Amino acid sequence: QVQLVESGGGLVQPGGSLRLSCAASGSISRSNIMGWYRQAPGKQRELVAAITDVGSTNYADSVKGRFTIFRDNAKNTVYLQMNSLKPEDTAVYFCKATLSPFRVYWGQGTQVTVSS
Repeated sequence: QVQLVESGGGLVQPGGSLRLSCAASGSISRSNIMGWYRQAPGKQRELVAAITDVGSTNYADSVKGRFTIFRDNAKNTVYLQMNSLKPEDTAVYFCKATLSPFRVYWGQGTQVTVSS
Protein backbone atom coordinates (compact mmCIF):
# COMPACT_ATOMS: atom_id res chain seq x y z
CA GLN A 1 0.00 0.00 0.00
CA VAL A 2 1.08 3.57 -0.74
CA GLN A 3 -0.02 6.75 0.98
CA LEU A 4 0.19 10.18 -0.64
CA VAL A 5 -0.09 13.33 1.45
CA GLU A 6 -0.41 16.67 -0.30
CA SER A 7 0.28 20.05 1.22
CA GLY A 8 0.87 23.63 0.20
CA GLY A 9 -2.51 24.70 -1.12
CA GLY A 10 -4.20 27.92 -0.14
CA LEU A 11 -5.49 31.29 -1.25
CA VAL A 12 -3.29 33.45 -3.45
CA GLN A 13 -3.80 36.57 -5.51
CA PRO A 14 -3.58 36.49 -9.31
CA GLY A 15 0.04 36.60 -10.37
CA GLY A 16 1.18 34.98 -7.16
CA SER A 17 2.95 31.69 -6.51
CA LEU A 18 2.41 28.51 -4.56
CA ARG A 19 4.38 25.30 -4.16
CA LEU A 20 2.54 22.06 -3.65
CA SER A 21 4.19 19.02 -2.10
CA CYS A 22 3.22 15.37 -2.25
CA ALA A 23 4.98 13.02 0.15
CA ALA A 24 4.72 9.33 -0.67
CA SER A 25 5.15 6.54 1.84
CA GLY A 26 4.78 2.79 1.72
CA SER A 27 5.80 0.24 -0.89
CA ILE A 28 7.03 2.45 -3.72
CA SER A 29 8.54 0.78 -6.73
CA ARG A 30 11.68 2.18 -8.30
CA SER A 31 9.92 2.69 -11.61
CA ASN A 32 7.09 5.13 -11.21
CA ILE A 33 5.35 8.18 -12.60
CA MET A 34 4.21 10.93 -10.28
CA GLY A 35 1.64 13.42 -11.42
CA TRP A 36 -0.43 16.38 -10.40
CA TYR A 37 -4.04 16.62 -11.52
CA ARG A 38 -6.70 19.20 -10.78
CA GLN A 39 -10.45 19.34 -10.71
CA ALA A 40 -12.44 22.54 -10.77
CA PRO A 41 -16.13 22.61 -9.76
CA GLY A 42 -18.29 21.13 -12.49
CA LYS A 43 -15.31 20.02 -14.55
CA GLN A 44 -13.50 16.75 -15.11
CA ARG A 45 -10.22 16.00 -13.44
CA GLU A 46 -7.35 16.91 -15.74
CA LEU A 47 -3.62 16.31 -15.89
CA VAL A 48 -1.52 19.30 -14.90
CA ALA A 49 1.98 17.83 -14.96
CA ALA A 50 3.75 14.50 -14.61
CA ILE A 51 7.31 13.34 -14.02
CA THR A 52 8.91 9.93 -14.40
CA ASP A 53 11.42 8.36 -12.06
CA VAL A 54 14.22 9.50 -14.38
CA GLY A 55 12.96 13.06 -14.59
CA SER A 56 11.09 13.24 -17.86
CA THR A 57 8.25 15.71 -17.61
CA ASN A 58 4.96 16.44 -19.32
CA TYR A 59 2.74 19.52 -18.89
CA ALA A 60 -0.74 20.59 -19.85
CA ASP A 61 -0.61 23.38 -22.42
CA SER A 62 -2.44 25.71 -20.04
CA VAL A 63 0.38 25.63 -17.48
CA LYS A 64 3.49 25.42 -19.67
CA GLY A 65 5.96 28.13 -18.77
CA ARG A 66 4.23 28.84 -15.45
CA PHE A 67 4.32 25.55 -13.55
CA THR A 68 7.28 23.29 -12.84
CA ILE A 69 7.13 19.73 -11.54
CA PHE A 70 10.18 18.25 -9.86
CA ARG A 71 10.93 15.50 -7.41
CA ASP A 72 13.29 14.49 -4.64
CA ASN A 73 13.63 10.72 -4.89
CA ALA A 74 15.52 10.49 -1.61
CA LYS A 75 12.49 11.95 0.15
CA ASN A 76 9.88 10.26 -2.07
CA THR A 77 8.38 13.68 -2.60
CA VAL A 78 7.13 15.42 -5.73
CA TYR A 79 6.57 19.14 -5.97
CA LEU A 80 4.60 21.48 -8.17
CA GLN A 81 5.90 25.03 -8.30
CA MET A 82 3.12 27.26 -9.58
CA ASN A 83 3.96 30.80 -10.71
CA SER A 84 1.92 33.53 -12.40
CA LEU A 85 -1.25 31.97 -11.06
CA LYS A 86 -4.54 32.82 -12.72
CA PRO A 87 -8.12 32.59 -11.43
CA GLU A 88 -8.68 29.71 -13.84
CA ASP A 89 -6.06 27.72 -11.94
CA THR A 90 -8.48 27.51 -9.02
CA ALA A 91 -9.20 23.85 -8.32
CA VAL A 92 -8.54 20.97 -6.01
CA TYR A 93 -5.11 19.59 -6.86
CA PHE A 94 -4.47 15.88 -6.52
CA CYS A 95 -1.26 13.91 -6.47
CA LYS A 96 -1.19 10.61 -8.33
CA ALA A 97 1.36 7.80 -8.18
CA THR A 98 1.44 5.23 -10.97
CA LEU A 99 3.64 2.32 -9.98
CA SER A 100 2.30 -0.13 -12.55
CA PRO A 101 -0.89 -0.48 -14.59
CA PHE A 102 -2.42 -2.18 -11.58
CA ARG A 103 -1.01 0.02 -8.83
CA VAL A 104 -2.34 3.56 -9.01
CA TYR A 105 -2.77 5.74 -5.93
CA TRP A 106 -4.29 9.17 -5.31
CA GLY A 107 -3.85 11.69 -2.57
CA GLN A 108 -6.74 13.36 -0.80
CA GLY A 109 -6.36 16.67 -2.65
CA THR A 110 -5.45 20.20 -1.66
CA GLN A 111 -7.45 23.32 -2.52
CA VAL A 112 -5.85 26.09 -4.54
CA THR A 113 -7.82 29.31 -4.86
CA VAL A 114 -6.60 32.20 -6.98
CA SER A 115 -8.59 35.32 -6.26
CA SER A 116 -8.16 38.98 -5.45
